[in-house]
Amino acid sequence: MARTENGKVALVTGGGQGIGQAIVERLHADGFKVAIADLNTDAAGKVADGLGGKDGGATALRVDVADRDDVFAAVDRTVSEFGGFDVIVNNAGIAPQTPIEDITPEGVEKLFSINFNGVVWGIQAATKAFRELGHGGKIISAASQAGHVGNPGIALYSATKFAVRGLSQTAARDLAKYGITVNTYAPGIVRTPLMENLAKQTAEAAGEPEEWGWRQFTQGITLERLSDPEDVAGVVSFLSGPDSDYITGQSILVDGGMVFN
Repeated sequence: MARTENGKVALVTGGGQGIGQAIVERLHADGFKVAIADLNTDAAGKVADGLGGKDGGATALRVDVADRDDVFAAVDRTVSEFGGFDVIVNNAGIAPQTPIEDITPEGVEKLFSINFNGVVWGIQAATKAFRELGHGGKIISAASQAGHVGNPGIALYSATKFAVRGLSQTAARDLAKYGITVNTYAPGIVRTPLMENLAKQTAEAAGEPEEWGWRQFTQGITLERLSDPEDVAGVVSFLSGPDSDYITGQSILVDGGMVFN
């Protein structure tokens, strides 16, 4: 089926690979013009080129989500290039191993600056743009299954994702008066470079083979399979579209049945 533009514009941080890339490709297929914001400009550029570049409704932007000015500039450029702005997906994040006894001030600062502060700046920048454009919009951020139930060995990552959920609930209440909805999606174990690296780190720390590392994260999945990035992208597509207009302040788990609420 040929793609039909829906007149909407979305920006996705961390859109150069993994879940972010799948989200970009799904939203583009849904008819959005998409800005692919990533620290890795080569990866973002390849995704944009694969979607036809600017003429095809895709552009690549460099952004460091830990830098507030960078995030605001990325949103401003999206508005300038595409003439509008309707959805931000705060997807960028990192997930290093952080055993409790090894947590350092530097580790806390780095992980929160990307996983949490990056969402704060995204919410602020999107809200500013929506209000200047005179309409509401959708703010969608990456939480995690590990932001619903603390996961062993990744204390700081879990903490950042719990924080994103709390921030999003408050933002949903505060921004509703502007016609802005705020939700999160909470993936489980997804086949991405980030997850592969985490499984390897976990296995190496325990002196076990890589497959053992995967098992530490995949046991207890009701559907008995790892998820693919496209599974997550489908939920973000729903949250980005009109069928979710009456949903705000929620965190939708996409984990194959690891956590039940």
